[in-house]
Amino acid sequence: MPRSPAWTHDELLLACALVVENGWDELREGDLRVLDLSELLRSLPIHGDAAQTVPKFRSIGSVSRKTSDLASNHPAYNGTPTKGSRLDREMIAAFIARPSEMLAAAAALRQGISTGELHRIPEDPDELDEHGRSAVEGRLLVRWTLHRERDRGLRARKIAQAEKLGHPLQCEVCTFDFGRSYGPLGEGYVEVHHRLPLHVSGPRETRLDDLALLCANCHRMCHRSNSGTSWRTPSALRAEIAQIPSSPWPDTPP
Repeated sequence: MPRSPAWTHDELLLACALVVENGWDELREGDLRVLDLSELLRSLPIHGDAAQTVPKFRSIGSVSRKTSDLASNHPAYNGTPTKGSRLDREMIAAFIARPSEMLAAAAALRQGISTGELHRIPEDPDELDEHGRSAVEGRLLVRWTLHRERDRGLRARKIAQAEKLGHPLQCEVCTFDFGRSYGPLGEGYVEVHHRLPLHVSGPRETRLDDLALLCANCHRMCHRSNSGTSWRTPSALRAEIAQIPSSPWPDTPP
């Protein structure tokens, strides 16, 4: 009999949000919120056909047990914690450090699933890092954001706006200009990046002012997971670069 796949950050995000909303207490099997979460987890576009091929995949019992793992591994828990997992502890730490942001991430993920939008977006290789790990907020919100950033029409409108305002088509972090470096081949090219992730801005229609112009290198660094940080604004990336003694790049925007 096939075994249930390991819990992912996306699933733990939703489970931990319930635990937090329940005062960092576990949820029992008879709780309707556990039934709702079980059904939601079985619908996530992550584990392929596991919901059909694994009999107890994210069952009510398994969801309740996971809330026990998350509640009992909180540093303030009085009692003997369950074994839990490394990802459980990562999620607990994220909710302790950024409770409002993580709850908003869970709400955005729920909205993307309930509207069906996340089911219509194909997997993106960049939703995982080079080691196959996802951001602590999960891979689905990253998939959703990347899908929006790669909308050709949205990118074209952002470039047109910059040109109309007389702004140079250069990276807002390092000032790299594709046209200046590559001549006609790079003329008019630049990438766009959401200044804020979906769980901060909310999964609303993207506005042009939500987007920053970046070179390919800085864009990838803004998305790269490192030291618990899974998203960077252009200004945050500039600040990180400014801390490097040998960096030739400015610590303020051009």
